Amino acid sequence: MVSDPSSVFGGLPPELYEQLIREQQFIKIRLDRRKFGKEVTIIEGITGSTSELKQIASKLKSKLATGGTVKEGRIELQGDHRHRVKQILIEEFGFPPENIMIID
Repeated sequence: MVSDPSSVFGGLPPELYEQLIREQQFIKIRLDRRKFGKEVTIIEGITGSTSELKQIASKLKSKLATGGTVKEGRIELQGDHRHRVKQILIEEFGFPPENIMIID
C-alpha cells in the first residue's frame, strides 16, 4: 500500500481514497463444506494487507459470535453466515451492495 495515498490520487483526502478502493473491489461470499459436514463461509476479493484483512475478520467474528481466520488472502468464518456477512460489509465497512455477490 502507498504510504501517502494523496500523492497517487492528486491530493484526495484519505476517506475518498479508501472509498474509491472499496468501490473497485468485487467480493464473493460462498459456503464451503469441510470434514464431518462442517460449514465454512469464505469471503474473497477484499484487497488489502494481511493486517487489514485480520481487522475485518476480527470485526466480523465479534459481530457474528463465531470463530474464523485469514488464509491466503481470504477470510474464513465457521458456520453459514453468507447473508449476514454481506449486510455487515455494506453497513459497517461501506462496501457497495452491487459489488458483493453471494454464491449459493
